[in-house]
Amino acid sequence: MNRLLFYFLIIIPSLNSYSQISFEKGYYIINSGQKTDCFIKNIDWKNNPTHFNYKLSKNGEIRNASITTIKEFGIYNTSKYIRSSVDIDRSSENLSDISTTKNPIFNKETLFLKVLIEGKASLYKYEDKNLSRYFYSKENSDIQQLVYKSYKTGNKIGENNQFKQQLWIDLKCPHTKKSKLESLTYAQNKLITLFVDYNNCSDSNFSNYEEKQHKDAFHITLRPRFNKTSLSIANDISNARDTDFGNKFSFGFGIEAEYTLPFNKNKWAVFTEPTYQNYAAEKTKDQPIEQISTITYSSIELPIGVRHYFFLNKHSKIFINASYVINFNLKQPTIQFKRPDNTPLSSLEINSRNNFAFGIGYKLKNKYSVELRFFTNRNILSDFVAWNSDYKNTSVILGYTIF
Repeated sequence: MNRLLFYFLIIIPSLNSYSQISFEKGYYIINSGQKTDCFIKNIDWKNNPTHFNYKLSKNGEIRNASITTIKEFGIYNTSKYIRSSVDIDRSSENLSDISTTKNPIFNKETLFLKVLIEGKASLYKYEDKNLSRYFYSKENSDIQQLVYKSYKTGNKIGENNQFKQQLWIDLKCPHTKKSKLESLTYAQNKLITLFVDYNNCSDSNFSNYEEKQHKDAFHITLRPRFNKTSLSIANDISNARDTDFGNKFSFGFGIEAEYTLPFNKNKWAVFTEPTYQNYAAEKTKDQPIEQISTITYSSIELPIGVRHYFFLNKHSKIFINASYVINFNLKQPTIQFKRPDNTPLSSLEINSRNNFAFGIGYKLKNKYSVELRFFTNRNILSDFVAWNSDYKNTSVILGYTIF
C-alpha cells in the first residue's frame, strides 16, 4: 500500500498537463446576435456553466466568455447551451432539508440551459451539484420548468408530479397513452425518449444531443491475471498452530463491466468485475510439535469501484481505480492441521471478510490494458476471536475489451 501511494504521488501530478479535454470547434452568439466560430474548451460540464474559455484560432490566445455577454454557445456535433431567464424551483430532495410545501417555490434566474432535444418540442437540463431540473418549450414558446418536487406531509414524503400533466397537455400524440405518462419518472433518459417520440410523431426535424455525446458508454473486458498471494495465521493464546504459508503464485480470471459516466469527457467510470481466485499451500513445521498445515481456498471476488482516466493522447491513457471487494467462498474452504502420518489434529473453517483494492494501469486504443492492483489485508478467519490472519494479494491484470 505504501508503494502504491508513492507511485500515485509521483506519477499523478505529472499527468495534470495531459487530458482529453481540449479546445474543439464551436461557436458563440453574443447579445447582439452576432455569431463567431471559435475553439471552445470542452470540459463536458457536469454542472451547467456560467462561463467558458475559447480561442479564436487553434493556436490563439485563451479568452473567457460569460453568461452576461453570451446568449448561446455550442461545440459542433457535441453539445449546445442557450441562455434563458426562467422560473426555477431549487427545493431540495435531501430528507434533512425537504420542503413542507407541495407547490414549487419559483425564483427568476438567468441560466445557461443544456439542450438535450431540439425540435418542435425541445428539452433542456439544468444541473447544479445535487440539483437536477428539466425544462421544455414547444414551437418557440417560452421555456418553462417541468415540475417535480418532493415534500413532507406529516410523517410521509409526498411527490408533486405536475410535470406529467404538463406533458399530457403539451406533448400528446394520437397514440400516447395516459398510463405511459402516469408511470413516467423524472429522469433524463425517460424524458428524452418521450420528446423523441413526440417529435417523430409530429414529423419534426430534431437533434438529439445526448445521442451524439455518449454512444459507447458501456464496455465488457476480459481480464486474466497473475496473482502473488501470501498468508500467515497466528493464535493469541497458543503458537502451536501459528503458520506462515509464504508467497504463492497463481492465475485468475475476471470479466469486467464498466460504465463511463456522462460528464467530464469520459474521464470517470464505475465498474464491477466478478473474478475467480484461488490459493493453495502446504507448510511443514517441527516446533513445538511436528505437523503439516494445508490450505485450499478459492472464491469469487466482486470488486465494485470507481476509475479515473488520464488521457495521454487519442490512443492511450493511464488510469487509477479504487474498489470495495466482496468475497464469496466456493464450497467450504478450510485450513487443515495433521501429523506427518496424516493423522488429523484440527481444522479451521475459512470465512472471509471483505476488503479494498487500489490499482494503476494503462490502456491502449480502448482495447488493450494492463493493471497493477494491490489489495488490503483480508481477514479470512473472521469466525474465530483468538485467531488472526494476514492474507495479502497483488495482481498483474491484462485486459482485452471486446466492446
